Amino acid sequence: MFRREYGWRGIATLCGMFVIILTIVIGAFLIYKGSDTFLKFGHTLWEFLGSAEWNPADNADGGGAVGALIFIVGSLSTCALALLIAAPFSLGSAIFITEISKKYGERFYRPVVEIFAGIPSVVYGWVGLTVLVPFIKTVFHRQVGHSILAAGIVLAVMIFPTITSVSADAIAAVPNECRNAAYGMGSTRWQTIYRVVIPAAGSGIISGIILGLARAFGEALAVAMVIGQTTALPTSIFSTTKTLTTEIASQMGNAMEGGEMKSALWTMALLLFLISLLFISLIHHFSNKKEGGEKA
Repeated sequence: MFRREYGWRGIATLCGMFVIILTIVIGAFLIYKGSDTFLKFGHTLWEFLGSAEWNPADNADGGGAVGALIFIVGSLSTCALALLIAAPFSLGSAIFITEISKKYGERFYRPVVEIFAGIPSVVYGWVGLTVLVPFIKTVFHRQVGHSILAAGIVLAVMIFPTITSVSADAIAAVPNECRNAAYGMGSTRWQTIYRVVIPAAGSGIISGIILGLARAFGEALAVAMVIGQTTALPTSIFSTTKTLTTEIASQMGNAMEGGEMKSALWTMALLLFLISLLFISLIHHFSNKKEGGEKA
């Protein structure tokens, strides 16, 4: 019995160590590849982050421009729009599942929401391309329907299940004593929800939003199908542009190994990796804050 217990404990420890080592190796590899932009080809960090001039040379001599500002702004604008659209609907759905209609919400509505999480991203992109893009073109009288708006709506639908599920779990974890105390003070159900339950579940809700945002930042295929793929800074939500992930996905296979173009793409991949680490750190921060509040 003890041998079996320690055996499985050792396997679990090895698996955990493997994941940690793999993450470190991936990070080190991205730093090794991405640093060539600065060390080998002599570009500055400000040039990479602050310039909108993107024309890297596809050779080992360099001499091109590697300003990634267009892709950074494209990623930020599409993800911000997606979050702006998805967060209110997700929070409302989480409240409905846990507070308004628990029986119907848990039995019917939540399984439907979770189905959305299992749909492949190419399906979202295809529906967006064939339905949403023509709709935007017709309704807003645009020359093309491909735009940040189309990408934001597609991403909003994709991150909706993540934010909803995590937020619903956070709200459900609020002790019933808090609700009963609010009712005892004469609060209505809605007053209890937005004055007691939502603040108590705030850290979990924020973690769900950050998870959804991380999901949006990492999406490439669905966004590439509806955003227009134009290498230009966006001026409105109807502009066509590119994101970090779409540019990496479209150019990585064609760029010469060891060339300036490929090094710049590796640097963008490193930037995405650092953004992911930032999101994970924020999630841990809010999780630790929640645990500290419960212990207090």
